[in-house]
Amino acid sequence: MSSYSHTVDGNTWRFDSLREVMAKASPARSGDYLAGVAAGSDVERVAAQMCLAEIPLKRFLDEALIPYEQDEVTRLIIDGHDRAAFAPVSHLTVGGFRDWLLGEAANETSLRALAPGLTPEMAAAVSKIMRVQDLVLVAQKIRVVTRFRNTQGLRGRMSTRLQPNHPTDEPAGIAASILDGLLYGNGDAMLGINPASDSIAAISEMLRMLDGIIQRYEIPTQACVLTHVTTSIEAINRGVPLDLVFQSIAGTEAANASFGINLGILQEGYEAGLSLARGSLGNNLMYFETGQGSALSAGAHHGVDQQTCETRAYAVARHFKPFLVNTVVGFIGPEYLYNGKQIIRAGLEDHFCGKLLGLPMGCDICYTNHAEADQDDMDTLLTLFGVAGINFIMGIPGSDDVMLNYQTTSFHDALYARQTMGLKPAPEFEAWLQRMDILRQHDGRLELGRQLPAPFRKALEQLA
Repeated sequence: MSSYSHTVDGNTWRFDSLREVMAKASPARSGDYLAGVAAGSDVERVAAQMCLAEIPLKRFLDEALIPYEQDEVTRLIIDGHDRAAFAPVSHLTVGGFRDWLLGEAANETSLRALAPGLTPEMAAAVSKIMRVQDLVLVAQKIRVVTRFRNTQGLRGRMSTRLQPNHPTDEPAGIAASILDGLLYGNGDAMLGINPASDSIAAISEMLRMLDGIIQRYEIPTQACVLTHVTTSIEAINRGVPLDLVFQSIAGTEAANASFGINLGILQEGYEAGLSLARGSLGNNLMYFETGQGSALSAGAHHGVDQQTCETRAYAVARHFKPFLVNTVVGFIGPEYLYNGKQIIRAGLEDHFCGKLLGLPMGCDICYTNHAEADQDDMDTLLTLFGVAGINFIMGIPGSDDVMLNYQTTSFHDALYARQTMGLKPAPEFEAWLQRMDILRQHDGRLELGRQLPAPFRKALEQLA
């Protein structure tokens, strides 16, 4: 293991490993202080960033932050590395790579080809020396397109996950939220429920309900109940109509073990989902959620900073060709991301790193009620994401999830972003919205229809 150093104003700062350079180069966040890996001062942080900028990208192939022998995620990263794809940037330092990404050589085509040649640690490293505008500029160059029943990730489009959670999984409450969301043009990424119960009977009932809604109204979207992957496998074995296979994932083998998973279990879930062949346009069917701080909260971070651990989770996701990946950025709490500033920075880092690695990234733009953040911070991050080309965001009644008790983005927030930045839903879903007269084009802008569609009037009468 190598040591590294950099001199600032006549003082030489030494770092005992690449892992330490990475941790101390990270922008300040509460989780790294909690872990005891953060820089002790702003000067030390700058010294680490300058040191990191001088490190060759190739170094990340020679010095694993978590030993190869101890961690299956490290083995996945190293064994799956595409050296031919890496070749165009293999001569660069981290700082040189930043310059390359900001230049004209980095475009949609070259960045798509480069993705298999990058390791998560390379992506995390370059993000640590980038400004907010750099993260936005490079991310908007990248488009990661996936397909199941509609097409996600096309330029000029932004989708939403309609999240109709209910504290008791009450079907009428869930249906009311779905109807409300559809009337605002939400739901093209998926109809996705966080269940209050994880029993196979309850999960199966919700999956059948969602499938019934999609089939009845011929909605070109997909459904997901966010249960453990092993429960999804059991539902598939029982013949339950399941579209997307969900799992929370992390960036170390030990952190994934705390979720009750490993790569083998994820592979089993992936293959089970493929066996149903329910996608009409494509077979991207995994839905993963991540979040900075998950490895530390499980005591499984190996001394690696939380943003690098997060980016390593994207290697796990990439292996299974997912339909959507969602960084739930502020959900874990202020112990890991203390305030709005840290949440905004972390969200942009996650989005940038995920897309750079070839993932269809979305974000739950959120915060818990005990964080030093508010809805103004979320509006700021939402707007930045719209410019940066995010694949999807959350749509929840009134921004307030009554089951999970956190604050996120609402149905009308998605409409704001689409109207302000000229963004559209997924093309197949947009056509359905116009056919139902839910959204219409007016002077190049999407506007809400003036009347409740007849099929929904009947549904509303039934709910009443």
